[in-house]
Amino acid sequence: MNFLGFKKNFEKYPVFSVRDIRKRYPGFDGRRLVEWQQKGYLLKINRGNYCFADRERGERFLYFAANKIYAPSYISLESAMAYYSLIPEGVFLTTSVTTKNTAKYSTGIGGFAYRHIKPDLFFGYRFLQENNFTIKIAKPEKAVLDFFYFNKTNNIAAVESMRFNTVLAKEIINTDLLEQYQKIFNSKILDKRIKLFLKIINA
Repeated sequence: MNFLGFKKNFEKYPVFSVRDIRKRYPGFDGRRLVEWQQKGYLLKINRGNYCFADRERGERFLYFAANKIYAPSYISLESAMAYYSLIPEGVFLTTSVTTKNTAKYSTGIGGFAYRHIKPDLFFGYRFLQENNFTIKIAKPEKAVLDFFYFNKTNNIAAVESMRFNTVLAKEIINTDLLEQYQKIFNSKILDKRIKLFLKIINA
């Protein structure tokens, strides 16, 4: 197996798995992956997932990797809120929600955290198109709801500590959609937290 030929076939994939490789090359020898890592051609992300070592690894690359290495999932919580500039930058983990078990990965490209959510609450995401790949990320309203669903921010001080960009939040948060999503959660505790959030951004 020639590495240059392999790279030509997979360079459009930000992250690719052993399964992806064997779909194209049914008889692929996994020892090549070890060899190419040793030569510095490939970087192992976690078990079964790889990327090319020379690939630029920006924010959207990390988002795609998060979707890929633990699916089904979508970017949400602090990462999605930072993406929309609702909170300051400085998110060191790429955060997602998933219908699978809660999990955390420390990898060669960064840290990834996943929070389990019930299947009927796995909604409210959109698709970002980036070159040849697509990323699933929460809409602003769902990112906020997911965050307050998992975090015990039960007083004004706790919400204020998030340092929300109140001006931008008022512009991009669709309160009708937020309310529609809240009804699906059907949680009085969450409703109280969102009431605090709205109080702060509308102050």
